Amino acid sequence: MDTIYLKNDSEIKIMAEGGKKLAKIKKELEKAVKIGSRASIIEELARKLIKKEGGEASFQKVPGYHWATCININEGLVHGIPLDSVVFKKKDVVSVDVGFLYREYHTDTSFSVGLEVDKETENFLQTGKEALNKAISQAKPGNRIYDISEAIEKTVSEKGYSPIRALVGHGIGKNLHEGPQIPCFTQGKREESPTILPGMVLAIEVMYAQGSDEVRTDKDGWTIVMRDGKIAALYEETVAVTLHGSFVLTE
Repeated sequence: MDTIYLKNDSEIKIMAEGGKKLAKIKKELEKAVKIGSRASIIEELARKLIKKEGGEASFQKVPGYHWATCININEGLVHGIPLDSVVFKKKDVVSVDVGFLYREYHTDTSFSVGLEVDKETENFLQTGKEALNKAISQAKPGNRIYDISEAIEKTVSEKGYSPIRALVGHGIGKNLHEGPQIPCFTQGKREESPTILPGMVLAIEVMYAQGSDEVRTDKDGWTIVMRDGKIAALYEETVAVTLHGSFVLTE
């Protein structure tokens, strides 16, 4: 995953088309996350919309994973299986991750929704949105991946929350996961971090929690949850870096 893949203008154009379609899908999925709904309903809707938009489900290309979405609740962070038994309740934080394969190129996006949550949880979710926006602002030619990570870590940590260290954002293109890795925290020296170059397409993902950053894998073999049971959330956009600036493809 450390290899950095650069795209030409025609490749980025295709990914922009796919990202626009995925943005439409995401908006419909967000509307469908309601109290009393189920993860399986969101999954079914995602499959329907992906097909309607002329693409394929990126996550179903991952060996052993058979679903179009990953859906997590509260202490669930990522990779949650969208089961019919998962019912959304009042005060839940529901996180949805969905990928879209269009004309051989992937785009990826995630969001979290609070269902009639308290003010503290609203502030927690707002922090993730702010962190993502600040991270995206650092995704420009000549900067370093370190700068993206720093924006996430600083925004999250200053509010008393924990950036996740066990997982990272990533480059994206013909492969769902490409280089460079994009941590939610800084490590090493800035000058040793990969330079952000025109032609990079980055899946910038803010993963964070109210408590400790320590995670574990659930008994289903996929779902990654917080060890302390505290609420987690994630926000992700696919961002193209070009000579003319950086563009969010999935909003």
